[in-house]
Amino acid sequence: MSRRKRPDKRIALPDARYKSVEVQAFINRVMKNGKKSTATRLVYGALDLIEKQKKGNPVEVFQAALKNVGPQMEVRPRRVGGATYQVPMEVGAPRQFALAARWIIASSRARGGKSFAEKLAGELTEAAAGQGASVRKKDETHKMAEANRAFSHYRI
Repeated sequence: MSRRKRPDKRIALPDARYKSVEVQAFINRVMKNGKKSTATRLVYGALDLIEKQKKGNPVEVFQAALKNVGPQMEVRPRRVGGATYQVPMEVGAPRQFALAARWIIASSRARGGKSFAEKLAGELTEAAAGQGASVRKKDETHKMAEANRAFSHYRI
């Protein structure tokens, strides 16, 4: 369908403290207006808070949160003869990470009061426990996919 060559995927370098590619990618998603040092300080601050609260290894909590928030299925619109159907599709690993990171950051920013590091730490610990706004978002996505299972034969 597309005529142009797809650009090669860039492999992100791991972050300085935890040597994790996922943490580095998450820092890049938290970043606003190119302020990487600020984003790094916020994410590390949140992971330090998780460690202080004795919730376990902060990187393991972070990965558990991503795993619990990443959706298995989502709906994508497909036009068939004038009608648009919401077709359920499986979600690949890179998109799972992207959606999970986006939802965790958005629900952290929506939380009231406190510093962003505290909000992010709270959201990550809740998501790792299978609770919180970001996990609810994943459940809504799954419900939508389940409700539109009748259109699964329109797979893209």
